[in-house]
Amino acid sequence: MRGSGIRARPLAAFSRRGVLAAAALLAAPRIARAVAPLRIGVLTDMSSWGRDTGGPGAVIAAKMAAEEMGGAIGGRPIEILTGDHQMQPMIGIQIGRQWIDTEGVLAIADVPNSALGIAISGLAREKDRVALISGAGSSAITGKLCNDRTVQFTYDTYALAKVVTGALIGQGAKSWFFITADYAFGHQLQEDATAFITAAGGRVVGQALHPPGTTDFSAQLLAAQASKADVVALANAAGDADNTLKQSAEFGIGATRNGQHVAALLMFLSDVHAVGLPAAQGAVMATASYWDMNPRTRAWSAAFFKRAGVMPNMEQTGTYGAVLHYLKAVRAAGTDAAATMAAMRAAPIEDVFVHDGHLRADGRVIRAMYLAQVKTPAQSRGPWDYLNILRTVSGEDAFRPAAQSACPLLHKA
Repeated sequence: MRGSGIRARPLAAFSRRGVLAAAALLAAPRIARAVAPLRIGVLTDMSSWGRDTGGPGAVIAAKMAAEEMGGAIGGRPIEILTGDHQMQPMIGIQIGRQWIDTEGVLAIADVPNSALGIAISGLAREKDRVALISGAGSSAITGKLCNDRTVQFTYDTYALAKVVTGALIGQGAKSWFFITADYAFGHQLQEDATAFITAAGGRVVGQALHPPGTTDFSAQLLAAQASKADVVALANAAGDADNTLKQSAEFGIGATRNGQHVAALLMFLSDVHAVGLPAAQGAVMATASYWDMNPRTRAWSAAFFKRAGVMPNMEQTGTYGAVLHYLKAVRAAGTDAAATMAAMRAAPIEDVFVHDGHLRADGRVIRAMYLAQVKTPAQSRGPWDYLNILRTVSGEDAFRPAAQSACPLLHKA
């Protein structure tokens, strides 16, 4: 055997190495199973004009949901990733694909910007993942573009439009002028609101479009003022809504100034804070949550405030609720997307801000909405005491009825 090339090894050395190698092979799967994280990506705006509505607050809210679940499910730690899409859909979809393809992300949450929300919804269906939409508001997401891997948790353009237009039309407001953001969300919001206005016998007397990120709204506000419309409706959001509202006060437009109502069809608590009560007072808005509703909402919001430095708005509480409901479903049914979605549809939605909600087959969460009006400075008791809740609107009344939806998932035989 001299020419065989095989050398004899000491028996002790072979046995020791073999045992160690075998032990390592046996232990490796156990270690991987024990530490493999359950990853959720919060895809939000951390650096652009939508930062205050979602941003760091949405990430904190998602982490609070994970902590409420004990930080782990089935031995798998819950890991919250953060992605900054900068309000640019191309950046956002690239982050989403990378998360799913290389980092094992199971669900993508928040997603302000309706164009990106539509894209992430499609990506979730393509990749068999779950989209937990809180920030994107286009009603098309759970309408004609619906799929069975998407949850639209917080609000949509249909509900916002119905709650606000119904209240003001009931007060005799018949003529409307729109200042509208020139992208998917703004157009959908104006379209949904117009349908309610005309159905009630009102009319739209004009509109003024603007690109996202506009700072000077003087042309749009002059046109609104000249129209003498009963209502100047803001079909925009975040920094655009803030700037419109501030400048409308400078132009003397508003319920407490020249008789024209200002209806902020999508306004967040953070917007009121940014604008200030002197400029925002009297504006009518719809919201899915408010921090000062009851002892539980106040306690949760106080904990959020310690970490975020602000009180939560509805996009942030919606991110919390969507992630929490998803994690409860994962605990019950595992991480397979179809099984998780089935569990989410089967279980009632209960959290600090949602009571007896449910997830419909089209992905729309049916939950109460609230009609609110911004307080005057004299009415406010202190910081963040900004809203008077005028009315609670049930989810069945606020959101599009299933019979009227274009989503085929609601009309399967």
